[in-house]
Amino acid sequence: MGSPDDTDLLGRVYEFFLGRFAAAEGKGGGEFFTPRSVVKLLVEMIEPLHGRVYDPCCGTGGMFVQAHRFIDSHGGAHDEIAVYGQELNDTTWRLGQMNLALRHISADIGKRAADTLHTDLHPDLKADFVLANPPFNISDWDGEQLRGDRRWVYGTPPASNANYAWLQHITSKLSPRGVAGVVLANGSMSSRTSGEGSIRQAMIEADLVDCMVALPSQLFYNTGIPACLWFLTRKKVPDTKRPWRDRRGEVLFIDARNMPGVMTTRVHRELTGEEVARIAATYHSWRGEAGAKPYADVPGFCHSAKLDEIERHDWILTPGRYVGTEEAEREQESNADKIERLSKDLRDAFTESERLQSQVLAALERIDV
Repeated sequence: MGSPDDTDLLGRVYEFFLGRFAAAEGKGGGEFFTPRSVVKLLVEMIEPLHGRVYDPCCGTGGMFVQAHRFIDSHGGAHDEIAVYGQELNDTTWRLGQMNLALRHISADIGKRAADTLHTDLHPDLKADFVLANPPFNISDWDGEQLRGDRRWVYGTPPASNANYAWLQHITSKLSPRGVAGVVLANGSMSSRTSGEGSIRQAMIEADLVDCMVALPSQLFYNTGIPACLWFLTRKKVPDTKRPWRDRRGEVLFIDARNMPGVMTTRVHRELTGEEVARIAATYHSWRGEAGAKPYADVPGFCHSAKLDEIERHDWILTPGRYVGTEEAEREQESNADKIERLSKDLRDAFTESERLQSQVLAALERIDV
């Protein structure tokens, strides 16, 4: 076996070519590759130093690689985490096996590729940390076959979109003090289609949502859909292992859409190290971690909201609504939501027109000629 430096070099070369392939292939190649700066942000925020780490759609293993880098940079020990994952695409699963082997990362990503939502290869796993970038807005996930699934504690996700299936699957995998960082399309924060609004409300009322981050555009190779980060947690009260402040009934909103990053190509952006550090530090301050600076709302960037404030916003989790910037209420609406809203507006307009017409006719009848 080569030296650690040789191993790291091979891994970085492999990662470089994965990124180049994702960039070249666009939608087809980017499905298995989460940009490094996004992975780094997830890891820096949830800090997976000890315990079980899980990625239900692990692609080529980039989340696990970054988790090991985080451990190295913080003086931790690799044998203090156990890594679990699963991947649907067989070719991607094989690429992941190779990526992890090159770096000597021991991980259980199953003996084969499999659909996580339909064939869970880790049915009894309870993870301390979940890192995930599920495919956005998947409409062909055969959700009708999973009606009544025990994971749907907060409501049955629509068969037309798997976003809330992923969120509830991930929630079901969290240990009693588990925390998750999940990449999803912006529409997941505000959609009311097919019961998604009710599921989101139930998850918020259960105090599972810890932090929401709106990301800049052009970060992903495989989609132009604006993305956000969901941070979920089972425990917002302090304990001996995490003596942070009591955050029950609160959610942190961070609007990072205006962070410029750096354009690595004409169409692809990456967050800088300083930007990643600022977002992560804001979250750590808000959680009340030892050594972090005191938290304060920053207009236009971050805001800590109570659940009653979120209720006043109809349980929508778009950060721009809370941080003090002008946010178009219907920004990032899905087509289905837009059609539903416009149809309601049209029906309301017809009703109002009929009411006014009746008033005018009644007034005309009272006129003496």
